[in-house]
Amino acid sequence: MFTNYLKIAWRSLLKNKSFTFLNIIGLSIAFGVAILLSMASLFELSYDNFHEYADDVYKIYHSEQNPDGIEATETNAIPFAPALQEDVPGIHKISRYLDDEVLLFYQDKELVIDINWVDPDFFTMFSFPIIEGNTRNPLKKENSIVITQKMATIIFGSTNVIGKTVDFLINGKKQPFTVTGLAKNIPANSSIEFEAVGNFINNPRYEKLKNRWDHSNHEVYIQLQQGMQASQFEKNTRAFTNIRFKDNIEDRKRDGALPDKNGQYIQLHLLPIKDVYFTHYQNGRATVSKVFPYIILGIAALLLFIACVNFMNMSIAKSTARLQEIGMRKSLGAAKKHIFFQFWSESILVFLATLSFGILLSILCLDTFKSLFNTDASFDNTVSLGICIGFILVFMSVTLVAGGYPAFLLSKLGTLQALKGKVQVNGRNKVRDVLMIVQFAIVILLVSGTFVLRGQLQYMKNKDLGFNKEQVISLPLNGKRNSYQVVRLLKETLKSNPNVISITASDNNLGRGRDGSQSTSRLGFDYKDHKVGTHMLVVDHDYLETLDIALLSGRSFDRNFIADSTSVVINEAMARELQEEDPIGKQLEVISDFKHTIIGVMKDYNFKDLNRAIEPMTLFMTNQKQVKYTYIKIAPSTIAHTFDSIKETWQKLEPNATFLGSFLDDNIERTLKKEKTMTTIITSGAAIAITLSCIGLLAISLLVVNQRTKEIGVRKIIGASTVSLLVLLAKDFIKLVIIAFVIMVPIVWWYSNQWLEEYPYRMELSIWVFVSAGVLALSIALITISFGTIKAILQNPVKSLRTE
Repeated sequence: MFTNYLKIAWRSLLKNKSFTFLNIIGLSIAFGVAILLSMASLFELSYDNFHEYADDVYKIYHSEQNPDGIEATETNAIPFAPALQEDVPGIHKISRYLDDEVLLFYQDKELVIDINWVDPDFFTMFSFPIIEGNTRNPLKKENSIVITQKMATIIFGSTNVIGKTVDFLINGKKQPFTVTGLAKNIPANSSIEFEAVGNFINNPRYEKLKNRWDHSNHEVYIQLQQGMQASQFEKNTRAFTNIRFKDNIEDRKRDGALPDKNGQYIQLHLLPIKDVYFTHYQNGRATVSKVFPYIILGIAALLLFIACVNFMNMSIAKSTARLQEIGMRKSLGAAKKHIFFQFWSESILVFLATLSFGILLSILCLDTFKSLFNTDASFDNTVSLGICIGFILVFMSVTLVAGGYPAFLLSKLGTLQALKGKVQVNGRNKVRDVLMIVQFAIVILLVSGTFVLRGQLQYMKNKDLGFNKEQVISLPLNGKRNSYQVVRLLKETLKSNPNVISITASDNNLGRGRDGSQSTSRLGFDYKDHKVGTHMLVVDHDYLETLDIALLSGRSFDRNFIADSTSVVINEAMARELQEEDPIGKQLEVISDFKHTIIGVMKDYNFKDLNRAIEPMTLFMTNQKQVKYTYIKIAPSTIAHTFDSIKETWQKLEPNATFLGSFLDDNIERTLKKEKTMTTIITSGAAIAITLSCIGLLAISLLVVNQRTKEIGVRKIIGASTVSLLVLLAKDFIKLVIIAFVIMVPIVWWYSNQWLEEYPYRMELSIWVFVSAGVLALSIALITISFGTIKAILQNPVKSLRTE
């Protein structure tokens, strides 16, 4: 019996080639896109799940009560972790984690590598397998390091590296380190990344800061003992913070800060390692947002839903040609179940074929998809037994619903009704109307989302950042020379180049450069009996001038003033933090018994990502701390030639160091990666949703035209015009678009507002954004309906009347 169903199904599909082709195209695209989007979403959601003890490992952060609100921070003082482990019960293992860069020497090679300074427990807490060397405790010795397979190949040309020695440039001196462990390459879905790992006590500032609680520069991870709950551990830390941060707490009380609901001025919190990748800090608390991967998964589901609705509507639209076949089968004794399984078997064949084509399409488009959407997702790092089972269940459910509904509808037809060749599916079919409303609502949702995302992205791209990002090159000073010496040599060498306007330097980058680094330094101190906090930046002369940062009052650093080594320039936010209307000449005791004089106030500028508000900033000029980046302002003419000239000069000064120069506008673009990826995904989803919805709308319009062919002929004979007939056939669909618009706009408006609230600098949300989406959906619907109805309207009315 089943074989017979399949034979008839195959013949029917071949007979209706155009119908079969449209269904296969639509469903194949939907399955292929859904597989790729689901893969990207599942990859995002899998971050840090590969760690064996992921359920017990946490990152520590602090919430601190300030007079103007709550502030959250992840950085800790060097003595914090040992003291916490000693004073607070419930810790199984603990590790400090300091992300750093170091200049490595091996034979004639000089490389700047990313190194993380950690405690020995690190490799027993996290599942980064050591495949060679000391697999149990590779950082037992002080001057030992672990490197990844990739870095081993770069440095040594092979992975046979255990026992080999390299030199690191630390505090201006070469120090030897021995490779004691070879780690597997870091998985793409890890929030912790490294090329090399060293013992924490070897980090450059350890000896200087190992007993200081007033300087924070690293993160801390802990693994709780079995049975210890995170909430209970947080309670257990309150006595610890009250003792260890006593002076800090007294300062906050003095400044008028209010305690939290538990009476704490400083509270330690635990952030699960599985949530670290999805976390941002807002109002002093960690906010875990997995909206992005779920949006991707939602778009995949919506596209699949639209394709399935299309299949159902097209199946019904084409069923009129087989009504007499159904009537004959029933008159010969076929039961409802026989009719149902006959039509359902056709659906199964179509869905199996489209699933195969969809999988093939996803494989062929995988590399393009990864490049376009900036994802490392692949079948290797997302496919698992559980995922496969879930996929099969989803496919079976889709096939049952999308294929079963038309089959069920047709199996219900009475014998006489079927023999007459009439199917009672009219313009007032509630199920069809609901499905059409949902389809248009999805289109309006995705189109509106595209407009909002593109508007916000464009706003962020065009925002005045307070500095010149157009013709300024940012160059990491990653060579072995003293950084100030390199800057001086660059100035001397390039001063004869008329296209080089000015050169300066600082110890942090603006945006995210080609070296991938992005960081700021922050410090706190007392000023006039209250606590203040500021980001600090060590700069060279001409910093404000090179970046075109406006000076509001006072002056900038001047070579003619020797005392400028103890002077500072602050921004407007810092002036507000100091509560000074005219801060020029005021002195800051940043370091005990050492005062810095404010000589200038600059205009606020965005030195951090655009999803962060501008915070206090203080510029220092001191040779006690090395600068890490140089900025070169060039003329707008012959940009490419000037860039090549700068690169050539660099390679002469630092022949063994990689040139990683980039323009500041490119650096800023890199910080918008998340927004750009989301915009691309939503836009692509909207385009595919529109295409699939058009196919479905075309099927429905053909169904309605088939049902009203005689009516159209009669109306034409009594004088109805083409336009009036088009309006007659289109008005029901227009109503559905309007209903979808009315339902969806408030939802999209609310969600867009919620999303934009995360940005301190955001576009103004206008009702015209959503009206435009509605007009676009309406226009597309009218064009599609015209294709489906114009042929029937223009044909000879006599022929229309003969159809029945």
